[in-house]
This record gives sequence, structure tokens and C-alpha cells, in this order.
Amino acid sequence: MASHRKPRTRIAGIRTTPAIGITTAALTSVALLSQSAQAAPSAPQKPSLEEVQKKVDDLYQQAGVATQKYNSAKERTEKQRKKVDTLLDDVAQRTDKLNEARQELGSFAAAQYRTGAVSETATMMLADDPQGYFDQNHLSDRLTERQKKAVDDYQTQQASATKQRTKAAKSLETLSDSRDDLKTSKKAVQDKLTKARTLLSELTAEEKARLAAIEKKKEEEAKRKAAELAAKQKAEAEAEAKRKAAEEAAAKEREEEQQNDGTDENTETPDTGTGTGSGDTDSGYATKAAKVIAFAEAQIGKPYVWGATGPDSYDCSGLTQDAWKAAGISLPRTTWDQVKVGTTVKTADAKPGDLVFFYDDISHVGIYIGDGKMIHAPKPGTNVRVESIYYMPIHSVVRPA
Repeated sequence: MASHRKPRTRIAGIRTTPAIGITTAALTSVALLSQSAQAAPSAPQKPSLEEVQKKVDDLYQQAGVATQKYNSAKERTEKQRKKVDTLLDDVAQRTDKLNEARQELGSFAAAQYRTGAVSETATMMLADDPQGYFDQNHLSDRLTERQKKAVDDYQTQQASATKQRTKAAKSLETLSDSRDDLKTSKKAVQDKLTKARTLLSELTAEEKARLAAIEKKKEEEAKRKAAELAAKQKAEAEAEAKRKAAEEAAAKEREEEQQNDGTDENTETPDTGTGTGSGDTDSGYATKAAKVIAFAEAQIGKPYVWGATGPDSYDCSGLTQDAWKAAGISLPRTTWDQVKVGTTVKTADAKPGDLVFFYDDISHVGIYIGDGKMIHAPKPGTNVRVESIYYMPIHSVVRPA
């Protein structure tokens, strides 16, 4: 008996059995992709010590700029406060005078009131426009000289007091703006210093040691450059001394020849024309510079505090200002103003007492003491000390007096 089962039809080119191998591979790939997507991102690469040092140096420099802005804002605030105090005192005095004039007018008004009617003087005092009422009613024709003078004084004092009150109000607004600038600058300094300290605190002991080694290398290079400048200045000084000695010897020789030739003793020695005429000036500056340096040396070891002007602590421009004050010279408060006072000279021609300014933004200053060295208040966390002027990029050298 024939089977009634229908035979399976096989289509050419198509497999009907499951592709177990391919399916497993696909599932594995999906699983791996899923794991990769869920994996935590890789940690950012830690900066090198050189990068950390540069970042810290930049932050300290930015803090120096912010400190000068703070000093400038503080100086403006103090000047504005004095101006406001003066104006308020003046307003108070004018108000007293106005009250005195008002009392005198009041006595006239009271006298008129006692006659049984509201006085014109009282009406004028209560009017919105006293001057207009005065003019329209021709009061001046009916007032005595004393009364007229009292009215004039009252009007003068009233106008003057109003004017001064307006000035005082504007000055108070300016004072408020200066105080806002002061707060902003103070916060900027604190933020920069906090970031710098945070960067340094995150270093390991080994990294701090390596950073100290980098710093020492920088200091040694600065000292080497200072020694080169000192040698150059010494050689120039010796050459100048020899030149002057030769000139003096030549002058003495000419004088002896004149005496031997029987020349009149009263004949003056001819001027050689080789003098610079700067001897007295140099001597005067050296005297002042000695006082400046003596003062600065006495401050060595005192802490740097931004915004400080002594006597227990200093920032860079506070130290230079106080030091030159000891020599009788008044310098402005900020580095940006101090650099404008005096004569700019070449670094190679720097003399003790000169001010050395640093960075393109002129945010730091020190006092040159010779041999390529200076006394300065470096930065927060340090003390006033002697250091090579090549420790930082030099902007300019200025001779204040």
C-alpha cells in the first residue's frame, strides 16, 4: 500500500538547519559590546611635575596681579573715604548754618505772628519755592536790612547745603563701587592661592622631593646669571677706576710741569673736559640707596602677606614703598605706579637701590643690592629674602631718585 506522506521539498541554496555557530558568535559579540559600554571611563592622565610647577607658578603670578589690583582698590577706597568724610563734615557745618538762618527767620515770623496775622515771612518759609514767593510778593521792598540779610543768608545756606549733599551722595556711590572692587580683588587673590595650595597638597612625598629638586636647579641657574652680571659690573667698575686714576695722574703731571716751567702759581689748571658732571648726583643717590638697603635688610625674615605694608609683614610693593620712604622718597603703592617713578636703566647698569620689576604684567618688584641680587618679598608662604634677580623674567629696572 502506497504511503500518503507528502515528501519534504528541498529548496536549493537555503539551509533549513539552525546556524548554531554563527548565533553563538553573535551573542558573544553583543555581550562584549554591552560590557564595554558599561565599563567605567579611563581616569584622566595625571599632569607631569613640570606641568604642576608651571601651573603653580602661573597661579602665584596671577595672585600677584590680583594683589596689585587689591592694593590699587584699597588705595582708592581710602582716598574716597577721606573725601566722603570731608564732604559729610562740610555738609554738617552748612546744615548748622542753615538752621541758624532758619531760626533767625523764624524769630521774624514769630514777631509778625504776634501782631495777629500769618506773616509773609512764615508763608515764604513754608512755600514750595521760597525764592519765587519772595520775588512775586516784592517782600524785599518791605523788609528791614537785617531781615533782608537773614533771608539772603537762609537762601545761600540752603543752596550750598543742597549742593554739598549732592556731592556727598555721589561720593558715597563711588566709595561703594571702590569697596566692591576691593572685595572682588580680595576674592580673586584668595581663589588663586587656594588653587595653588590644592595642587601642591595633592603631590606625594616623592613628587614634592622631585619638585624641590627642579626648584633648586632653577635657583642655581639664576645664581649663575647673577654671578655673571656681578663679574661684568666689577670689571666695568675697575676699568672706570683706572680711567679716573689715569686722568688724575695726567692732571697732576701737567701741574708739576707748569711749576717746573716757572708758570705763575695762580694760573688755573686747564679743564680737560673729561668729567661727566655726575659725581654729586651719584653720591647723593648712593647715600639714599644705602638707607633703602639698610631698611630692606632689617626686614629679612618677615613673612610675605598680600596687601601688607609693614611693619610686621609685607607684600612686594609694600616693602619697596616702605624702604624708599626710609630714604625720604615717597613711592606710589602699586608696582604699576612705582615703575613710572624715576629713570629706566639697563639691567647691566643697575645700581644698589634700583627697583627691579618682573613679568610682562609688572606684577612683582624687588630692591637691587648689587652683584645681581635683590631683596624682595617673594610670594605667600615665604619670607623677605635675598635672591638672584634672574629668578623671574625681568621687565625693567628703574632708578627712583
